[in-house]
Amino acid sequence: MRLQIRLKAADKELTFNYNYPLFASIYSLLRLGSEEFSAFLHDKGYRIDSKTYKLYTFALRLEKAVPLRDRFLLKSSSADLYISSPKIEEFIQAFVMGSFEKQVIKVNDGYTRTEFCINSVEVLPEPEFTGEMSFSLLSPMVISTVTEANGKLQQYYFRYYDDISEINRVLTNNLINKYRILNGKEISGAVRLEWDEDYIRYQESRGKKLTRKVTIHSNRNGQTEVIGNMLPFRITGTSELIKTGYECGFGEKNSMGFGMGEIRS
Repeated sequence: MRLQIRLKAADKELTFNYNYPLFASIYSLLRLGSEEFSAFLHDKGYRIDSKTYKLYTFALRLEKAVPLRDRFLLKSSSADLYISSPKIEEFIQAFVMGSFEKQVIKVNDGYTRTEFCINSVEVLPEPEFTGEMSFSLLSPMVISTVTEANGKLQQYYFRYYDDISEINRVLTNNLINKYRILNGKEISGAVRLEWDEDYIRYQESRGKKLTRKVTIHSNRNGQTEVIGNMLPFRITGTSELIKTGYECGFGEKNSMGFGMGEIRS
């Protein structure tokens, strides 16, 4: 199920790296709706084959904003928060209950504080899923693998111009794991993603970047940065896996606000 939450900003600025503080604010609303479920999701999550998934994703869309050095200048107070999860009775219900109780979302990175008032919460229609669909991204898609460099293992974040067969291998495994958790059974399927080459050529000709580096957490010990891809794609394969990506997010770090796709007509 996917929700559209209409927001109104009470402030004029928003931190550029809003993912982590918005993630924290979402958890505070979940806690109001169900303290038990929010604790489970935060502390444990859904585990399979030594991997942990939260099974939800979100994206914040600002109506009109100008990027500055480390923040957005909000030219309009209107914004939309999209939240998606197949866990309707657990996640969606708890979030809606918390939203009605608090009716405020606060985004605070320690430097810039932004408060959004919740104006409305709407359930979006469920789309029909087929074996071939096109998506745009409401939030960057993060896909990574572990590589070895100088005798050390390190995480490498795929860019759209990297080996597409490796991207599809990692993406398929990710979606299969989420499907197995949700349905309690195996699935013998795969997906094949193709980036929109016309979009790539057009944006690159204008000098636009199609990847985004986002800081998702910072503290005294340093910060964590991820690199995501922000461009349309076509995906073919098992429709159940495509549906899983739509509901839970494509790629990884979905609970931090990455990998939310919107169907293109």
